[in-house]
Amino acid sequence: MTFTVKQKINVCNGKLLRMSHESESTGTTMDVNVYLPKQYWQCVRGNEALMKPIPTIYYLSGLTCTPQNASEKAMWQFQADKYGFVVVFPDTSPRGDDVPGDPEGSWDFGHGAGFYIDATKEPYSKNYNMYTYVHEELPRVLDQHFADTGKHVDFLENVSITGHSMGGYGALCGFLKQQAHYKSCSAFAPIVNPKNVPWGQKAFNGYLESKAEWDLHDPCELIKQTPREERRHILIHVGDADPFYEEQLKPQSIVEASQDTPWANKIELNIVAGFDHSYYFVSTFVPQHAKFHAEHLGLKEH
Repeated sequence: MTFTVKQKINVCNGKLLRMSHESESTGTTMDVNVYLPKQYWQCVRGNEALMKPIPTIYYLSGLTCTPQNASEKAMWQFQADKYGFVVVFPDTSPRGDDVPGDPEGSWDFGHGAGFYIDATKEPYSKNYNMYTYVHEELPRVLDQHFADTGKHVDFLENVSITGHSMGGYGALCGFLKQQAHYKSCSAFAPIVNPKNVPWGQKAFNGYLESKAEWDLHDPCELIKQTPREERRHILIHVGDADPFYEEQLKPQSIVEASQDTPWANKIELNIVAGFDHSYYFVSTFVPQHAKFHAEHLGLKEH
């Protein structure tokens, strides 16, 4: 699977690659941004002390976003250079004139709102296979593409996942379903209980054939069924001035759902005073999340 590198951007001490490729999962062209930190370029130049493959963090963005939003506003690049990890920024949905969107023309469903699940309802099931794309296809094709550089990046095994809002939901859901795959998970203002909030109900009604499928895609249900592997816990930050806090996010729900399970007391929920839902909020707490993931990925500050 060949990527087209549309742009290489010098940022911090590394480079951000704006890329695209033809996806089998979505049947569309998908955009993805990849930040390669300074350690990657040192490996390419033959620094023997850094030849161990560099770990990867997958960052899933929220409703309406493209790979550019977090690349430009979240400031992950500083942290990637600090610890030595790659950051992958996938798109939030398939796109194109032939890809069905929201019949009502709204921003919270369809284009830019794939919800990181595999749709089972027509006409969305043909293209909206974001779960398979993010957790299976994209890591595999990135690994194949970068194999030509000498396997300096680990896109498949030493990996962690995080995300914001809808992407925070996607990170939690993917982590709980594939816990053995990801070393750690964190989320910024995630939708933790989608089956009980308007954004999630609209997405599940639109993408899923049956209401019986909803529990399979809800972190508050998954956490009750998922044994916790050693050292695994979850880090979450949410601002108490977030306008979506009460109606859409309901962050306490996942803590309550984890009681009487192996996840009890293993979810670190931080409600931070005065912060909203924006990238001002996300960028403020990226350093804490980067440190959290670096520890689980076996990285130390350079």
